[in-house]
Amino acid sequence: MRKIIFNILILFFTTSTFGQSNLLNAVIPQDIGKLNEQQLATSDNKPLAYGYVDDRDVMWSKTVWEKIDLTERINFPYYYPVFDVDPTRKPLFDVLWESIKDSTITQIYKDGYFRDKETIEGVKFLLVYRGENDEGKRKVNAGIPREDLDPDNDFDEFTVERDAIDQYLIKGTWYFDKRLGELKYRLLGIAPVAVPASVVGNNELSDSPKEIEELLAVPLFWVWFPDARETLNKAEIFNSRNASQPITFDLMLNTRRFNSVIYKEENPFSDREIKDYIYEDALRQLLESERIKNVIRDYEQDMWNN
Repeated sequence: MRKIIFNILILFFTTSTFGQSNLLNAVIPQDIGKLNEQQLATSDNKPLAYGYVDDRDVMWSKTVWEKIDLTERINFPYYYPVFDVDPTRKPLFDVLWESIKDSTITQIYKDGYFRDKETIEGVKFLLVYRGENDEGKRKVNAGIPREDLDPDNDFDEFTVERDAIDQYLIKGTWYFDKRLGELKYRLLGIAPVAVPASVVGNNELSDSPKEIEELLAVPLFWVWFPDARETLNKAEIFNSRNASQPITFDLMLNTRRFNSVIYKEENPFSDREIKDYIYEDALRQLLESERIKNVIRDYEQDMWNN
């Protein structure tokens, strides 16, 4: 009960600093969102600090990879708006990609183990692909060098738009802090999932079944979450229960306000995924995901009952 009250207080005091500032006092529409001197002096837009956790205080831990499906209603805040985007409200993908382009987020990687760093050019290659259209292919087959093609008429550009990002992968660690006597969660990384633009351009997936597109969808890049926290803390999500108190992406993700399915846990078999040892049985795969969740959830209860 003490933990629940503490989380509620954090949520209240954190979200109370955000909102559409000066809405009721604006003389002209351009004044909306501008902070006065007193508000600037008292505002604190920094994300809530995690605090130091000594390795000796971690009594038990388990790292899991989860899949967030943005087609589920509870996960809509991460997906919308996708059309006519308001500059003050953006989908999660826009926030990540824009921050990567302006180098606000620098810790981007090729996989969820954060070993090989990804470049902006590498991300752009996955998001934007420029290839010959039918006329360009006809000219190439006729022997015309590719560099002599008309850049305006002989090429088509394929781009992964924001509405194509309907899934995210996240990696995080559950751990039991023996000093506090609590089971806690630390989000480590997040990755948008989509079919790369080059695959779309080369295979013309617009006419392909949805199942084929899902098989070809891959994590485009992984973002080291602690590096993105300050950026995500400035991006607000519409709060359908109280429009005067928006919530930031950082707060939403850290408080796990989403629905997800575990698709992998760390294990001695090179961290194999659930689908690698439970074949072509979606129900059993889902039950295995729930089993892993229960193992994590029950650890804290068993700690106090033994």
